[in-house]
Amino acid sequence: MKSNILPAIKLTLVCLVFFCGIYSLIIFGVAQFSPNNGKGEIITQNGKTFYSNIAQSFTADKYFWSRPSAVAYNAAGSAGSNKGPSNPDYLAEVQARIDTFLVHNPGVEKSEIPSDLVTASGSGLDPHISVQAANVQLKRIAKSRGITEADIQQLILSNIEKPLLGMFGPERINVLQLNIALDNLK
Repeated sequence: MKSNILPAIKLTLVCLVFFCGIYSLIIFGVAQFSPNNGKGEIITQNGKTFYSNIAQSFTADKYFWSRPSAVAYNAAGSAGSNKGPSNPDYLAEVQARIDTFLVHNPGVEKSEIPSDLVTASGSGLDPHISVQAANVQLKRIAKSRGITEADIQQLILSNIEKPLLGMFGPERINVLQLNIALDNLK
């Protein structure tokens, strides 16, 4: 037994030094090369400060709606829902989101609603929606703002973020940046 305790204590100390010190310094160093030194992209619009890497709540008809959040868009407590796809409370919540979306988007069929508009992400703070999710909202926004659908479609196309290295992940759109560009349309 004594022959096992000493190596276990040594391994514990080595892991503590590595993971609490060295690893943390490496991650901190890598973050210094990212935008805003790892603090995320800060956007200031009309005197308000936003972080483009954290979802914002948009519910007005004149804006593209964000993905629902399991944490009410509170970045202090990032988390997803632990309710499974057969949970009756979860199903009722998703159905309520679908019903709300259909009321605000007449002419859209239930089958046309992308899942990212009615289900929260794993973090509850995903700032992106799919291109399909933006396109399904196009008519509502055009009508609400009195802008042609072609102008809004062009705005959507110009805000598409390509997959990482052209192959990792789907195309996506940052909702905050899209809505700011929408507000800046003349």
